[in-house]
This record gives sequence, C-alpha cells and structure tokens, in this order.
Amino acid sequence: MSGVTKVTTGLTGLAVSKNPHHTLGILYSKILRTLQKMPQDAAYRKHTEEIISERANVLKANQDVEVIEKQIGCGQIEEIIVQAENELILARKMLNWRPWEPLMKQPPAEQWTWPPAQKPKN
Repeated sequence: MSGVTKVTTGLTGLAVSKNPHHTLGILYSKILRTLQKMPQDAAYRKHTEEIISERANVLKANQDVEVIEKQIGCGQIEEIIVQAENELILARKMLNWRPWEPLMKQPPAEQWTWPPAQKPKN
C-alpha cells in the first residue's frame, strides 16, 4: 500500500502480513516446484500451474499491494496468502495421492448413476 500502513484486515483471526509480497512469492515458487514433479498432462497440474503462473506474474509486475489485490481479485493480500498456503498443502497431497495413475480396479458399473436402480422385490 502506497504510504499507508494497514493496521487490521478487518477479518477475525487474520493478522496483517508484515511482508506479503515476499511471502506470496515464496509460496507461489513452492507450489510451482511441487507441480513440476507431476506429469505434464495431469489435469490438476495444468490448471493449477496456469492460475499460479498468472498470479506470480501479477506479483512480479507490481509492488503495490492494492494493485495486486485488485488484479488477482480474490480478497485482501492476507486472504490470498492463506489460499496459496492451502494450495501448497493440496499440491503436496496430490503428489502423494497420484490421481493421474489408473485405478487399481474398475468401479461398479452403477456407481455414478442417480437415483440408484431399484432392486426387484422377490
């Protein structure tokens, strides 16, 4: 913020970040490094990499926190930091879960139909 120091976020339990630009840059770098370990054709990697890269470019192009908040459009910078922390946690879990690998066994044929087929009464 140009010339003004933010005292509060106005959100219960969410403190003002002392160095949001640096914190967000570190988080975006960690997320992108984690995504690089996934196959290039993995849907999660493709879509998350696109979003995080766009946000990282906004961060690199601007030093003003208010401009970054407006261009990203997902709340205050502290909220964006929380989102990035949660995305990093999810990316690391996805790396362990490996959802891009084939299923160990096929799901039941009617698994995704609703309402479930009625069983005939005897």
